[in-house]
Amino acid sequence: MAPIDEKDPQPLTSLERISRRVFLTRAGAAGVATATAAVAAPLSAQAQAPTAAAPTEAAAVPGAVPVTLKVNGSTHRVMVDPRATVLDTLRETLSLTGTKKGCDHGQCGACTVHLNGRRVNSCLLFATMHQNDEITTIEGIGTPEKLHPMQAAFVQEDGYQCGYCTSGQIMSAVALLKEPVGADDASVREALSGNICRCGAYPNIVAAVQAVRHMA
Repeated sequence: MAPIDEKDPQPLTSLERISRRVFLTRAGAAGVATATAAVAAPLSAQAQAPTAAAPTEAAAVPGAVPVTLKVNGSTHRVMVDPRATVLDTLRETLSLTGTKKGCDHGQCGACTVHLNGRRVNSCLLFATMHQNDEITTIEGIGTPEKLHPMQAAFVQEDGYQCGYCTSGQIMSAVALLKEPVGADDASVREALSGNICRCGAYPNIVAAVQAVRHMA
């Protein structure tokens, strides 16, 4: 029996049934084709568009200023953001990553370097304010082939565990050798109190410092 149209009780003819089926099928196919074309069009445009040439060099930082820094006996002329710290300039611009970024607030000592012979927290200093000053980092006091006595003592006394604070600890310890610090362990601990070791290797660090002091 032919189906009955709900609005028209008269039976639909075979031609009407076929026409409706064909219409719905074609309408659905057209919708799919339209959606596919919408997605494919931008992809095709991208494929046909000429590839942009890669920049030959990184874009300059807006507002960058020239700075001349003396680091480990070498002179570096670089362009830096006026707000860049000595720490970030050492790590990001000069690729001297031995100096570590810990708290970035001058509280942990991981970023300790020497500025004109004195130990400082490099995260608190603007690079633009220290042009032509003598900066020494952990890379400048010894090499794997020829360790500084303090570096050798840290190895000998197991003065490190994870090692993250070690460069700052050693830089402070080397500066301490020229400072008026008492001979006892308590005085050494007080002098190094600005350098935090989260692993708790303090007894070994003090032992390393005292070993070098006794060598003098």
